[in-house]
Amino acid sequence: LTSFISVLVAVTRSYRDSEMVVWFASGQSLAAWIRPVLVFGVPLVLLVGALSLVVAPWAKMKSSEFIQRFEKREDLKRVAPGQFRESSSSERVFFVEGSTNGSTVVKNVFVSTNQKDGSSIVVAREGVVEADGKGGQYLVLKNGRRYEGVPGKADFQSMEFERYSMRVATKVPVLGTDVPLDALPMSALLAVKTQYTRSELLSRISAPIVCLVLILLAIPLGFVNPRAGSSANLILALLIFFTYNNLVKMTEVSVKEAKISFAMGWWPLHLFVLIIVIGLFLWRLNVNHRYHPLVLINAWKRRRLLKRSPALAQVESR
Repeated sequence: LTSFISVLVAVTRSYRDSEMVVWFASGQSLAAWIRPVLVFGVPLVLLVGALSLVVAPWAKMKSSEFIQRFEKREDLKRVAPGQFRESSSSERVFFVEGSTNGSTVVKNVFVSTNQKDGSSIVVAREGVVEADGKGGQYLVLKNGRRYEGVPGKADFQSMEFERYSMRVATKVPVLGTDVPLDALPMSALLAVKTQYTRSELLSRISAPIVCLVLILLAIPLGFVNPRAGSSANLILALLIFFTYNNLVKMTEVSVKEAKISFAMGWWPLHLFVLIIVIGLFLWRLNVNHRYHPLVLINAWKRRRLLKRSPALAQVESR
């Protein structure tokens, strides 16, 4: 959108400041704008392509890894002081008043555990995380009390302890097992040929193509009457941009739902818009041609006016 609006504003300003009059008077045509616009736009297209194909998937991959690393940490490290936090298995609720030594030692611990045969509540003044050397993590509570029983019944058991061990992690977290499609690298999208990977591939390659086509479209679309304002062009440009992008998204959804194939989905829309660009160039380059639609419309209006006014027709014949 930025590149499209930039080129559009530059061309519109040239028309509004009558610089295009000098441009055309020097023998240059509107098509001569293509070269300088491409010099400006091709680096942007390459940048958009790099962001879409490489940088954005890499960033989403890292974001997914961070989320998985947080979700698969041992339960105690997910606990924030002063907040109730649920364990990854949804069976326990932890609460600590404070932590020291990098969250290894916690103070004033509250642990509520719900199981099929009942529930238990453990409170302790201090807890320490210890590893068993086999990938397991244990929370060792010191100087506390445990209450165990079935909610609604009076036969709760209470016991005091000096040291109580509780397993809080059973294995080392494995990252990268659940990677979303938009975080997969290009090599993975090309290797796995499913309707979902094809849709994601279409989304990535469409971004630089749309950028290039819109940059070229901005040249003929930038025409404006010097006596009129330029806001109409900007409004039309926004409508074209959002319509184009919505059509691209609809094509991606059609590929994802297997309504059309990837081979028939990635090029027809862009080719159609490119034909519109060529048509607009021809419209502006041949505005004085005898068969130009505006010339034909003006000639028809003139003949109609002469038929209604015989006196004007006599003056015209002289």
